[in-house]
Amino acid sequence: MGNAIGEFMNDQTPIRFDNSYARLPDRFFARVAPTAAPEPEVLRINAALAELLNIDADWLATAEGLAALSGAQPLPGAEPLAMAYAGHQFGQFVPQLGDGRALLLGEVLGQDDIRYDIQLKGSGRTPFSRGGDGRAVLGPVLREYIVGEAMASLGVPTTRGLAAYLTGEDVMRDGLEPGAVFVRVAQSHVRVGTFQYFAVRGDTEGLRALADYVIARHYPAARYADAPYLELFRQVLKRQAALIAKWQSIGFIHGVMNTDNMSIAGETIDYGPCAFMDTYHPQTVFSSIDRQGRYAYGNQPAIAQWNLMVLAQSLLPLMHDDPEQAVGPAQEVLNTFPEEFENAYLARMREKLGLTQEEEGDDALIKSLFDSMAQSEADFTLTFRHLSEGEAGEPYLTEGVREWLPHWQARLEREPASPDARLAAMRSINPLYVPRNHLVEKAIQAALKGDLSVFDELMTVLARPFDAQDGRDAFARPPAPEEVVHQTFCGT
Repeated sequence: MGNAIGEFMNDQTPIRFDNSYARLPDRFFARVAPTAAPEPEVLRINAALAELLNIDADWLATAEGLAALSGAQPLPGAEPLAMAYAGHQFGQFVPQLGDGRALLLGEVLGQDDIRYDIQLKGSGRTPFSRGGDGRAVLGPVLREYIVGEAMASLGVPTTRGLAAYLTGEDVMRDGLEPGAVFVRVAQSHVRVGTFQYFAVRGDTEGLRALADYVIARHYPAARYADAPYLELFRQVLKRQAALIAKWQSIGFIHGVMNTDNMSIAGETIDYGPCAFMDTYHPQTVFSSIDRQGRYAYGNQPAIAQWNLMVLAQSLLPLMHDDPEQAVGPAQEVLNTFPEEFENAYLARMREKLGLTQEEEGDDALIKSLFDSMAQSEADFTLTFRHLSEGEAGEPYLTEGVREWLPHWQARLEREPASPDARLAAMRSINPLYVPRNHLVEKAIQAALKGDLSVFDELMTVLARPFDAQDGRDAFARPPAPEEVVHQTFCGT
């Protein structure tokens, strides 16, 4: 098995880049320089993330730092490239997609000794743009910044925002909108669709090079397994099961779970028409382009398994010289997904309900709670938060949820923890604040008028989602009827 992962040079440059992906064969990507922004202006720098990445946040805000972020003055080790990939979009296969408005600059080594990609999103056309302008606009950039950082604070594996900047030019969408670039950080930008790209072309050599790269960078233990590529699939499946369980436990709806939007590293990626539910219902859909409800909240676990099936199909030529012989073992691993997900989901929900011991019937208790929430149109986030407040929170629960309480209280009688300890533990996992759609929209609309103070306050609140914050009650409340956001949109 090959290994394209190299060593970082020990130099004194402000950002120490490497780009291991650029050492893969040329057909994996297109080398493209970012389109120069006429008048770049820093909007926000994520100082905490910069520190994790061993980058000086103050330097990033300088003209030199902005030039480096934009790729206008590449630093040593940075090799801008647009990655090639394919994907199933709403179930329809597209053999060539790729980074149509994004460029991978390279990788940096974090304080945790993990390699992180730094990617520009909205940096101009690439060979994969398919007629698009390769640009991004301010609203979607701020949405991705807000939701990604909120997810990180909630403990969900996610891509994150290192910075956002204006380009100084307008971009045509519904009308003219301010152009912007999102500087995205991820453990990987390799997707299920990246494997599909090589599989559909019958490029087993490229498929093997990609799998070896992913194993070396993200799943090194798989290298020593009896069947390394089958073990790679198993480990990706486990990460996806854990990730989707966390989504379901906080009422998060991704919106576009295409195979090109599923990270091979198990991180949430591509925050387009995503949303956190207000009123709970399993068939909730926000994406304006999901007209059939394929990616509704309640469908997310099954869609994840479907996407993993596609990954398994792509990997078959690596698992055995005769791909037909690989189908059985791959299917066996794929069949473990429901149990992997259910175990991760039940563990998470037990924590949310203060249950430290496993008992038969817990799944039925949890299901009955959600049935009660759906029937009584309960708010997802606040229902669990009010349960975390004990008797003080009961008056704020819907009538349907209050009728469910005796079943939960009977179950709690068999728990060893004291009520105070239990409620404290529940408050540490049940957030009071999430990036509700109406709050995100208010921040975006204010920013479009030149006011970033609303964005800043929202980011401050979301950085501590589990702690009640004085004077911030409005950030916990569900939207008023006139504030409800029914649809969210793709940033392209």
